[in-house]
Order: sequence, then structure tokens, then C-alpha cells
Amino acid sequence: MVSLAELQAQFGSGIAERTFRDNRFIDVPAEQLLNVLSALKTQFSFNMLIDITAVDWLDYEGATDRFSVVYLLLNVDSGERITVRAAVNLPDPALPSVCSLWMGADWMEREVYDMFGISFTDHPDLRRILMPEEFSAFPLRKDYPLKGRGERHNFPVITRSEG
Repeated sequence: MVSLAELQAQFGSGIAERTFRDNRFIDVPAEQLLNVLSALKTQFSFNMLIDITAVDWLDYEGATDRFSVVYLLLNVDSGERITVRAAVNLPDPALPSVCSLWMGADWMEREVYDMFGISFTDHPDLRRILMPEEFSAFPLRKDYPLKGRGERHNFPVITRSEG
């Protein structure tokens, strides 16, 4: 089991831990993210990346950062799970890509980029995956209107013939 003291000794005191309903969360500074995730994979055997997602904290009481990118990791052998979170802010929200650690991060990072506008440096193919290339907004940001901004008139029309 990975301990907070081990991570802090290796990466500094900027790493914080909290628990909620028996789930462990580790907050990591953005500049240390790739190093911490690499250590979690190689030293502590968190060999499976379950998911990558993001949270927009806009107008959330007490929030100090605009976005958090969340990495859900699993140690397949022990069943231990850990959630790693790194904060990013506007105007240029970006984190290093973890595709070099887990190849499956490719499409997960593309989804976060597409929906939240958070870039991943050194990503092998960072482009939209869910929205059309012409779409200029990021629909999961909290400042995006619920009914959209009228972009749908620009979407390509696909017609299907019945045969």
C-alpha cells in the first residue's frame, strides 16, 4: 500500500491526501504529475489506468482552481485503488500526457480535451473525438450554455438512404 509519507519524501510536501468513504485521493501539483504517476505505476504497481476525467469548479464555493483532471488507478494484484487529481487553470489549461505510461490514456485524454479544452502536452494525436472538428467550444465546461450557442447549424448533415 502506497503511503503519503513515501510520496512526500520522494516528491515534496505539495502532495496532499484525503479519504472519503474508504476511497483514497491524492492531490498532486501539475508540475509533478507525470513523475508521481510514473512512480505509482513502477514502484507501487498501479498498473491499470481505469479512467481519466475532469471537473470544472467554476462558481464552486471554496474552489481555488478552475479545473481538476482526475486519474483513477488500480493495482491489479492487490485490488487497491487510488484517485490522483491535478489542478489546471485558464487561459491555457494543460498537463503532460500519460500515454507513455499507459497506452490506453490516448482516447481518454482526447475526450477530456474535447469536452473540457484541457490540453495534454506530448500527446501523440490530440484532436477532437466526440465533437465535430468545426465545433469551437467545450460542452462540459460550466460556462457553456445548456442549450448551446447555436453551433448546430454548422454541423455536417448526414443523410441516409433507405435500402
